[in-house]
Amino acid sequence: MIDYRKILTEHKDLSRQLADPEVYKESDYHTRAKRFAFLEKLVAKIKERETLLREKQDLEKMIASSGEDDEVQDMARQELPQVTEKIDLIERSIEEALFAQNAQPDRDVIIEIRAAAGGEESALFAAELFNMYSHYAEKKKWKREVLSSHFTELGGYKEIVFSMKGEGTWAHLKYESGVHRVQRVPITESGGRIHTSTVTVAVLIEPQEVDITINQEDLKIDTYRASGAGGQHVNRTDSAVRMTHLPTGLVVTCQDERSQIKNREKALRVLKARLLDKREQENRAHVTQQRRGQIGTGERSEKIRTYNFPERRVTDHRINLTLYKLDLIITGELDFVVKELMAVERRKIYEAQELDKT
Repeated sequence: MIDYRKILTEHKDLSRQLADPEVYKESDYHTRAKRFAFLEKLVAKIKERETLLREKQDLEKMIASSGEDDEVQDMARQELPQVTEKIDLIERSIEEALFAQNAQPDRDVIIEIRAAAGGEESALFAAELFNMYSHYAEKKKWKREVLSSHFTELGGYKEIVFSMKGEGTWAHLKYESGVHRVQRVPITESGGRIHTSTVTVAVLIEPQEVDITINQEDLKIDTYRASGAGGQHVNRTDSAVRMTHLPTGLVVTCQDERSQIKNREKALRVLKARLLDKREQENRAHVTQQRRGQIGTGERSEKIRTYNFPERRVTDHRINLTLYKLDLIITGELDFVVKELMAVERRKIYEAQELDKT
């Protein structure tokens, strides 16, 4: 259950603290200001909920009153379900906001999309997934930056790596890691047969300075001339970078920028994210409640979703969710799936917590 009074009290206390001119000198000022901005949105929803609850109460009184005429009571009966639905939607949106904030507050992500089985068709679908996440980011007002990409002849991606920055990026995108399967007639298929191809997606938390430290002597950095699809040269200098982390053997390449320095910076960001993810994967088995609350196995090889174009169907296999809204989802309306995944995870975590109490 959500403690609305606790949220209102925290908002009031923070409002009073931030009104003090001396607060700007405090080291945690920005953290408190960001928390206040988050609570402001919740308080607006809570106040709207309170208004609707009063309206619901008035309608229920009208329906129960023997002094009201039949026409007024009929109108009240018609309005009551609509008001109740609005209350449910607001309560769910508050719950989702709190869950997203607590899941991993203010952590940006790096997403890696790679073509897998299916050749050129897989690469073309990798490009469609990239566009889907890009449109989703626009709707959420997140900032997207491409860190590395490798095109194919027909405009697909063998691999594309990009960052997402903004409120709630990890909480919403963490569910995307795994194998995405597409079923449709490829543009390269002359016989009109439906083919199945796969693309892998990895969503990594972008480390902060305190998360990962890399010693320079642990890095091997090679430079080479960047090239595009079909061997066309992107530029004529050795600006592309191949960065190898010697202790783990992890390798990152980056050639998107004309500047070797910028390519180094981007490659290092991706390498740090992969190292942090490796550490998290190793630690995850020890976090029993997180494991019980987790949707799916968390393994990169797990098939998580199928996109069937002939049937306009999207199926998320982890929660047995099937939606006939492929045209909307593939153009960025990913919340149709993400909201359901969040709801299932909230329920799993709640059940795990209840189990721990017994």
